[in-house]
Amino acid sequence: MFDLAPHPSAPIKRTRTSANIQLGPDRCLPPPLQEEKNAYLVELTGPSDPANAKSWTLPRKMRSAIVLGFDTLVASWGSSVYSSAVTPVSMEFSVSSVVAILGLTLYICGFATGPLAFAPLSELYGRKLPIVVACFVFTCFMFAAATAKDFQTLMLCRFFAGVFASCPLAVVGGAFSDLFGNETRGIAIAFFSALVFIGPFISPIVGAFITESYLGWRWTEYITGIMGALALVLDVLFLEETYLKTILQKRAGSIRKETGNFAIHHESEEEVIDFQDLVHKHLLLPLKLLFREPIVFLITIYTAFIYGILYLFLEAYPIVFAEYRGINESVATLPYIGLILGVLIGCGIVIAFEPRYNRKLKENNGLPVPEQRLLPMMLGAILFPIGLFWFAWTGNYPSIHWIVPTLSGLLTGAGIMTIFLQALNYLIDAYLMVAASSIAANTFLRSFFGAGFPLFATQMFHNLGVDWAGSLLGFLAVAFLPIPFLFYAFGERLRKGSKYAPTDLGKNKKSDDEESGSGNDVSGGGEGDSEGKEETVGDGN
Repeated sequence: MFDLAPHPSAPIKRTRTSANIQLGPDRCLPPPLQEEKNAYLVELTGPSDPANAKSWTLPRKMRSAIVLGFDTLVASWGSSVYSSAVTPVSMEFSVSSVVAILGLTLYICGFATGPLAFAPLSELYGRKLPIVVACFVFTCFMFAAATAKDFQTLMLCRFFAGVFASCPLAVVGGAFSDLFGNETRGIAIAFFSALVFIGPFISPIVGAFITESYLGWRWTEYITGIMGALALVLDVLFLEETYLKTILQKRAGSIRKETGNFAIHHESEEEVIDFQDLVHKHLLLPLKLLFREPIVFLITIYTAFIYGILYLFLEAYPIVFAEYRGINESVATLPYIGLILGVLIGCGIVIAFEPRYNRKLKENNGLPVPEQRLLPMMLGAILFPIGLFWFAWTGNYPSIHWIVPTLSGLLTGAGIMTIFLQALNYLIDAYLMVAASSIAANTFLRSFFGAGFPLFATQMFHNLGVDWAGSLLGFLAVAFLPIPFLFYAFGERLRKGSKYAPTDLGKNKKSDDEESGSGNDVSGGGEGDSEGKEETVGDGN
């Protein structure tokens, strides 16, 4: 989730070769344009230009934001609605329950692979086209999964549905950056992230009631497909393109057609897509950041653990409330409501800290203050293990009322939301010039944690018992707890020694302005300049 579409900040320009290029039978290259080249460039006409999505009216912004939010909800819904179908799928296709869980894990594996394609595509063709195409293909695969005649077909359809479901998770963060400015973007991203977490907790509830009814497990996939079809219709009718470059490219094309002057163009049309450059900057750089940067490595491991717990609960909650307490399987999913409320509480905590962050941002001349992102994360790091221990030592005893372990979800959900969201915001602010690559590394690793944890959840809780299995997770959470506190104290010092996260952005920005006459790019930082310099992503919100 929350990926920022990567692209080179200094795109390669087309240059004339020394070859004798012929345009026709007796015509070679014409002389260069005599007038100033900038006279032919299509740019924003002003801050209120409708090509700038930030200048739109609030109702217009909200229309696109709501549609994007629904896309995100459908994508995350599809990941866990299958959890209630594991038992009937294993019975119908004569496979073990562990093998049947692959329908859940393969979908999440799709989350890891999809953004590698959709993120760059959103930079080449805008936000709307990839989302519309991905939504259509996702819907097709969900209906194919619903009608699968064998287990292999079901698993393949679930995997590819996950690949295309990852598109909104990869693109919506960038679209929100197009729509919202510094003061409101953090709040918008918080609501977006809440949908990412609410989807996996609310869909098992609905899926359980569907599976136990006469409809059967296939309707968990049918209903997800119907939701995908509805999202597709909303995308086509109400979603507007928000990416500035794509809007200006279309404007330039329209002007060329109207005037017949084919010299008119947008600057991005001079870019050349270089495969080696894409591999060097977007495939290798995330791995370099992951294994060379202590901040990226520890934050990624922490968020991967959190993400794994998110999907582990899909197996742990039925064991506690259905097996041990004898509650009807569909009713036993209702305790997920505690986690949903916890996520909303976490969203409120993050939003409550936004005014403080905006004040610090203003005091720092609009430049990010990464360590200020860690304050809600510190609170979440304390709440999260408390919630896990609470769940572990109250869920194992049927004599304790079911509401007690259910209420543990308030702390656990709040911890998941605050840790995960603010960890990503911290990476964006700290690694501003290579933010996309740092998030790509995080996304890739955490998705595999989310895919793997459900596979051993059942055996873990059966063999260790709810109390000690939950306690083991709690102890791991305690081990991770110091991370935000350590980075709050020493993060700036670590960034000063980093090749990719320079702390002298203001100085470098001034130097760039003096040399180039423009203040659009923020650069600097040793090897980060040559290996991974990327476009500044908003202000890290």
